[in-house]
Amino acid sequence: MASLYETHLHTSESSACGVSKGREYVQKYIDLGYTGIIITDHFYKGNCAVSRFLSWEKWVHAFCRGYEAAFEEGARRGLDVFFGWEESFGSDDYLVYGLDKQWLLEHPEVIRWTRKQQFDEVRRYGGCVVQAHPFRQNSHINCIRLSAACVDAVEAANAGNGNPAFDALAWAYAKKLNLPMTAGSDIHSSYDVSARHVMGVYMDKKMESIADYVSAIRNNNIAGLKVNPGHFDLHGNERITLPVDIRNEHDRSSGESLREFFAR
Repeated sequence: MASLYETHLHTSESSACGVSKGREYVQKYIDLGYTGIIITDHFYKGNCAVSRFLSWEKWVHAFCRGYEAAFEEGARRGLDVFFGWEESFGSDDYLVYGLDKQWLLEHPEVIRWTRKQQFDEVRRYGGCVVQAHPFRQNSHINCIRLSAACVDAVEAANAGNGNPAFDALAWAYAKKLNLPMTAGSDIHSSYDVSARHVMGVYMDKKMESIADYVSAIRNNNIAGLKVNPGHFDLHGNERITLPVDIRNEHDRSSGESLREFFAR
């Protein structure tokens, strides 16, 4: 029997945009039949709730509070809770999985990484990188930036996108590149956890650790995605109004247009 996991979740302890505490999500996901959740709070260059004036050690401890609260509640109630984070490079965001709190304490250089360094180093230490909501358009984003050389997979479905057309494009983009696809809710409030809203990934068997999720992504073994029926259907309204920056294998702008990319 397949196991269902939330892959993209924010807590109020660690994400400035988070509304609910980590522990407040646990029973909601149990009630919907999820096997586990992955906490992915906004990291150092993103919308993080933790002061950058703290020492690195204190910053890491504070950053992990949302995850740790959810983990403790999950252990008490019977929901598996795993650790990850979401790093931002301005217009583009990346979900990082497979590294833990102790690793963070030992690697303060993580906050200075470029996209390419993030990808290379995360993989070197046994993790993976997924580009989150690559085609999202809203007021704080000034560019659609696609850096396929710096990711293991694409978040093809994101419940926080609002417009399914953005996900349809992400699905087509991942399919064009033959990259694995994931789905997540990008949830910020436990009040939004409902059967029609949340998304996730199916795994063939229960995960024993976050390493199982990393392995499934890196080996393209995700069993399936939880999305609403017809979610990826193209309806002719997938118009991109922002500039598009498609980057090459060196993570430099290629100058290629989105039309040219899909016409390859």
